[in-house]
Amino acid sequence: MEQSEAYQSAKKRVEAKMSFYTHLMVYIAVILLLVVINLLSSPGTIWFHWPMMGWGIAVVLHGFAVFVFPGRFAVTEKMIEKEMNKSQTHS
Repeated sequence: MEQSEAYQSAKKRVEAKMSFYTHLMVYIAVILLLVVINLLSSPGTIWFHWPMMGWGIAVVLHGFAVFVFPGRFAVTEKMIEKEMNKSQTHS
């Protein structure tokens, strides 16, 4: 792997991690806002847990994709390289 390819691969992994952290921060901020709105507007009816659970599942899945199964980036890069080689052969 060339230096530029290694850099591009590392850059993609860092971008994926930063995307997850941004997603997590937005999730936390919005859920906190929903908790405040819920408790101030209708403290007798707790509803903020529904969007918290639904969106929370998406955040967890995003985290798994970035940190637990990061190999998909390597697979994607190999597929791209294979397609590029095919197109160079046919040209």
